[in-house]
Amino acid sequence: MKTIIYKLTKTFRRQGMKIIGLSLLIFFSLTSIAQSYQQHYKIYDTRKKQLASLQDIINDAGKADVLFFGEEHNDSIGHLLEKEILQRLNEAYPGKVTLSLEMFQTDVQSVLNEYLWDVIGEKNFITEARAWKNYKDYRPLIEYSKSNRLDVIAANTPSRYTNSVTRNGLGVLNKLPADARGYLPPLPIDTATGRYHKKFMDLLGEHGMGPMKIYQSQNLWDASMAGSIFNYKRKHKNKKIFHINGRFHSDEKLGTYARLKKLSPKLRTLNISCFYDESFKNPDWSKFVGLGDYVIVTDAGVKRTY
Repeated sequence: MKTIIYKLTKTFRRQGMKIIGLSLLIFFSLTSIAQSYQQHYKIYDTRKKQLASLQDIINDAGKADVLFFGEEHNDSIGHLLEKEILQRLNEAYPGKVTLSLEMFQTDVQSVLNEYLWDVIGEKNFITEARAWKNYKDYRPLIEYSKSNRLDVIAANTPSRYTNSVTRNGLGVLNKLPADARGYLPPLPIDTATGRYHKKFMDLLGEHGMGPMKIYQSQNLWDASMAGSIFNYKRKHKNKKIFHINGRFHSDEKLGTYARLKKLSPKLRTLNISCFYDESFKNPDWSKFVGLGDYVIVTDAGVKRTY
């Protein structure tokens, strides 16, 4: 019996040292990654006109109903920030955080819910929810939400309808049956004029009815995301919504942001614009102050996700 105990003790000590060594290796590796990651972004508070931290954003979110995060879809640092902000929000405001994503469309909300509730597997989820090709960039957000029982809003309009508007104009939506309209914001959808229209046309670099129809589909896209957030918020008044979209949809507080404010002027909102820029080492913040409440510049030298 003593021999068996001695052998077990010796084995435990030997294996224990391996476990401790592995744990230390993992700890130092994660610490190194975190430190490296922190070196590749800078945050600027445009209202206070000074550098800020992630914690400043989290603290500020305490007074907000909706936090917009405008991203570049292939910004690897931006995606890491999204996950960290979601986690910090949930830790700071437990039970009050909901994720909203441009990357999923309203007609797959039930599929998204089924995955979050662990009813279906990931393979079916990715296929049937029509996940974006770079879903790996958003998977950490979904998995965190699943593990922590957070709601996720599939905020975008189904692409078959935006494609139809691009070909035929917004009037084509009036031909849809009543059940299909349930996936859309209320009709008719007005087209935003002024600065947003000018930005969009400058981006396309041409004029005419073709670009105008594309612009109308952009307005449908914005209206759908704003409507999805608004509808959820009406039913869940105590929730804070962390909404992620391509930054054109919310920069300068235009697009989706402006439409949400029109739907509910009293909603308290914050806007983040995040993008990689060649000026990362020494940004001229005066060029970016109009983009949002916070501007995050990431290191253009870091490899993109695609």
